[in-house]
Amino acid sequence: MSIENDAPPDQEERTVNAHLAAVMQLLIALAFVSIPLVRHRFGPAATTAAEAELSGQGIRPEVLAENNLRFDAGGHETWAPVSVAVVMVSMAALNFAGSDWGQVLTWIFQSLVLAMNGLILHSNLTAVTSVEAAFRRKGDPDLARVDVPAFLEAAENAFPAWVRVQQNIRHAIVFGGSVLALLAVSL
Repeated sequence: MSIENDAPPDQEERTVNAHLAAVMQLLIALAFVSIPLVRHRFGPAATTAAEAELSGQGIRPEVLAENNLRFDAGGHETWAPVSVAVVMVSMAALNFAGSDWGQVLTWIFQSLVLAMNGLILHSNLTAVTSVEAAFRRKGDPDLARVDVPAFLEAAENAFPAWVRVQQNIRHAIVFGGSVLALLAVSL
């Protein structure tokens, strides 16, 4: 007994590839949503640790709030990753539906997400020099005196150790998932 499929082989393969892209996009959406969730949960402790470090350096801790510097899920730390997640879920829906727009928009937005995650990774790896430069640009004399490596280490240590692992997994999902989604819609 054989089971016949009415879809031509090319169409069946395109459907499987579109579904693979969609699954990758859903994983990427979850990876991006994890950013504000972690920051919401542990950001206040990181702020407290950073403020304590500033006090230890003889710098007023209020300088963080006065300059809108935060470690929680406020501002762009929420809207940016949630926006990426919404776009990825939308792309996944189009790809699950078999829409030709899913393929075209995947090429556009998945490429942007790939590049954006590269910038995020670069920012993470160059955090000390980036924060030092940002503090200089602010022109605040208190910020100019901050020992930035100690300041960032204090804040980072307030997050549980598993957050660093989660961050690496998130990058792997975003990079790997983006490449797989792009390959899937290309075949």
